Amino acid sequence: MGRAQEKTVRDLASANPGAARIFEKFGIDYCCGGEKSLAQACSALKVDVREVIDALKRPLGAQTDRDWGKASLAELTKHIVEAHHEYVLREIPRLKELFEKVVGVHAPNHLELKELESSFDALAAELTLHMMKEERMLFPYIEQLESAANRGGRPAPPMFGTVQNPVRMMMMEHDAAGELLRKMREITNGYTMPGDTCMSFKALYQVLQEFEADLHQHIHLENNLLFPRAVELDAHAA
Repeated sequence: MGRAQEKTVRDLASANPGAARIFEKFGIDYCCGGEKSLAQACSALKVDVREVIDALKRPLGAQTDRDWGKASLAELTKHIVEAHHEYVLREIPRLKELFEKVVGVHAPNHLELKELESSFDALAAELTLHMMKEERMLFPYIEQLESAANRGGRPAPPMFGTVQNPVRMMMMEHDAAGELLRKMREITNGYTMPGDTCMSFKALYQVLQEFEADLHQHIHLENNLLFPRAVELDAHAA
């Protein structure tokens, strides 16, 4: 057990395709805060590290996640766009409608809703621009880089110099998104339902939690799998 405790949450999530779901269950940050060791992360949350390790060892059954660390970079960028970017763009309008309905009815008795809505609007605006930059600039270059490397060469130099420059910027924006997620969870006391909630209020909190979990997985795939491999490939390209 000692070795697992000493490994970073990021390394454990990268090596085990099903680990993300386990970490979500225990509230362990494996994307932006993934540099902590498992022992440190569990200690901060007052979670029994042995319980987490036991959960990581248990088989997940037939519904196992694909090991994206073994996929090509082109496959990984395609998956991120189709499974996560499209999800975000689809859910933002849905959540805005829910906010409009819930805030309109419950804001007088739940002052936190206005602050929650403001935080979500900031997150939605940031993510929309962030994903556009990835899809138009960074991801196409990473795909070109991989394709050229397979042929023993490299693509024409991009206007941003080395791939490390946009990667650094994207990771900073991921950190900002992570801070907004943490703020939203704090505002809602971990999405604890007030006693006087209607179905729309419950739906809003449920969808926000699903949105958060998807964004954690989304950022994990980029920060811990896609970006390190792209930077390494760029550094070693002929």
